[in-house]
Amino acid sequence: MIDARAWLDKIRALDIGRPLRIMNVCGGHERSITQAGLRGALPANIELIPGPGCPVCVCPEEDIYQAIQLALKEQVILVAYGDMLRVPVNVPKSEPRSLDQAKAAGADVRPIASPTEAKQIALQHPEKKVVFFAAGFETTTAPTAALLAEGVPDNLTILLSGRLTWPAVAMLLDSDTPGFDALVAPGHVSTVMGPEEWQFVVERHNIPAAVAGFAPESLLAAFYSVLRQLKSGERFLDNCYPEVVQAGGNPTAQRMMRQTLDVVDANWRGIGIIPKSGYALKPAYAAHDARLVFPDHNGADSNQPGRKRAGQMPPGCDCARVVLGKIYPNQCRLFGTGCTPRHPIGPCMVSDEGACRIWWAGGVREQAEASATE
Repeated sequence: MIDARAWLDKIRALDIGRPLRIMNVCGGHERSITQAGLRGALPANIELIPGPGCPVCVCPEEDIYQAIQLALKEQVILVAYGDMLRVPVNVPKSEPRSLDQAKAAGADVRPIASPTEAKQIALQHPEKKVVFFAAGFETTTAPTAALLAEGVPDNLTILLSGRLTWPAVAMLLDSDTPGFDALVAPGHVSTVMGPEEWQFVVERHNIPAAVAGFAPESLLAAFYSVLRQLKSGERFLDNCYPEVVQAGGNPTAQRMMRQTLDVVDANWRGIGIIPKSGYALKPAYAAHDARLVFPDHNGADSNQPGRKRAGQMPPGCDCARVVLGKIYPNQCRLFGTGCTPRHPIGPCMVSDEGACRIWWAGGVREQAEASATE
């Protein structure tokens, strides 16, 4: 196996003189890149652009608001993945602005790590209604589909905010200014859905692409692959994570997702509706769809008191531009001043897959001019 130093030597030997920009879609990739110091190790003309691979960052504000209202007003047990508990919504400061604050106000809100925990909590409390706020991309949506397919307790409903990864990249590539020369595709998503999902990047847009894992060696192998393609004129989808990612992905997971979920147009926070980019429960599972079981808490209703900014980013927050790779995290107007991990304003500073949080944890504290990547 080639080690990281050897991959760096191979990249430098390519001697690519012109500036090139590689987008890494996955928040886990961005975390590995930052922790390993790969930006500083690569040639100065190679830019690594964080992409839209943070599910917490793109989860619609109105979905989080709906989860908060259910927890406060319906006397349910609300369970969600831990990062979701700290994402703020647009309400007056006198009201709970996150699930954590709703918990402090008396709501029964519990962090979980897997759908299995949601089922266990529902079984342990048959007298209570349990709502599983399930936000995430394909890797976490697949276990939610499995939960539905295998059968769930009558008292468990799901507030699903699942998203597909590739449509956001397709939207960027279909725009006039995609902003990158090559793509590194997410390994875990490809494990579930198959690497073939990313073939459109090469075939429709003539842009090199490579699937990568999370170790520096796999990421550097992917960087080398797309850079070599750019230099040679070749174009193909390379699998640089073959020990995990197999052709066709996980057929069992895909079957369960097709059985329980529909692919629908979906809203991405601060970005808008992206066609065929979200998941919704099929009508056969309506009894477990929290949106149908609790229809009185529509977070998208901007006519409610204090909801004039329903669905939007907070004032001054540039998270949407960070997610789309238009600016770097420290080019956000609020980075490190109004918005820090201790007091996050935007969702990108909450999750450990959010680029702002990752850069802050990596030691970036100073703001930069918002012109380098636009």
